[in-house]
Amino acid sequence: MPSTNDYLEYVLDLLMEVDDISYKKMMGEYLLYSGGILIGGIYDNRFLLKKTPSLLKYNLKEEIPYTGAKPMYLLDIENKEEIKTIILDSLNDLS
Repeated sequence: MPSTNDYLEYVLDLLMEVDDISYKKMMGEYLLYSGGILIGGIYDNRFLLKKTPSLLKYNLKEEIPYTGAKPMYLLDIENKEEIKTIILDSLNDLS
């Protein structure tokens, strides 16, 4: 099931505290970037982040974005400041 534009807008609103967020539509889903670095995506209306060592401390649930893909972390949080902290931790590992 492709992700909806409404869910994309919801996630972008959650990410408004994070600098330089962008996205690319890819086969009905959305890849999410911060400062040009791929941080995760929206798959089947789920906000998923790439697995990085710094995110282990958050005890996030792992989910498979699509068949054959590596597990990612489900970000099922609505606190924008907490999301910003998690994304910044992830960026430290990815950059």
